[in-house]
Amino acid sequence: MAGIEKAIYEKAGHFTVPGVFSAAEMDAAVEDIGRWGEEFLRELPAVQRRWYLDAGVKAREVLRKLDNPHHHRESMRRLARDPRLVALVESVIGSGVSVYFSQIFFKPPEGGGPKPPHQDNFYFGPRDPEALITAWIAFDDATVENGCLYFGEGTHRAPVIPHLAPPDEPFNLQVPAAMAAKAAMTPAPVPKGGVSFHHGGVLHQSGTNHSQRWRRACALHYVSNDNAFLRPALPYDEKMFLRVT
Repeated sequence: MAGIEKAIYEKAGHFTVPGVFSAAEMDAAVEDIGRWGEEFLRELPAVQRRWYLDAGVKAREVLRKLDNPHHHRESMRRLARDPRLVALVESVIGSGVSVYFSQIFFKPPEGGGPKPPHQDNFYFGPRDPEALITAWIAFDDATVENGCLYFGEGTHRAPVIPHLAPPDEPFNLQVPAAMAAKAAMTPAPVPKGGVSFHHGGVLHQSGTNHSQRWRRACALHYVSNDNAFLRPALPYDEKMFLRVT
């Protein structure tokens, strides 16, 4: 990580590197997760449909997310292990890293729903909060119009805020609205093939997709190999833990 990026990360809690991957690499990733998504949706039990389907899209059934692509898809394992990406991760949290959890976010056109403000370190409860970083890979251009990430600049320097979940969405942990309203949220567009890196303690959210374009992305949550998860807010399957270096 260059000096200017390090200064930005320490101050704001996030930084973006454009052009880590080529457009062709992103198109190949999209093709593979599209096939996986179709298979997943066909087999999705009725009891889980509310959690995995995007409620913002009314005209058709479309997924909003998939979990642990690094475990289920070889294409995503290749991305997670890519030296260009790993070098950037290790420049922040040190040598020797693993992927603890990962997600695909689809954010479909014309209604893909928002993600409320939250902090990754509340979800994972790491022993060392500085040794966890999320690499958010933009499969499409992520813009304000189609629902890019927003960050509460510098919020990683304050204690993690206790999260709550709506009664009908027990896994959708988020910062209470009154607390979230105190943080000014700044949009952080990412071009296709770029990567947004953010600290586990920085407050972040995403907007609604008001465009006619997809906003697909993969979030890889990297941790130092000597870190531990003492207070995870949700259950995570350690069999899916992927040692990278």
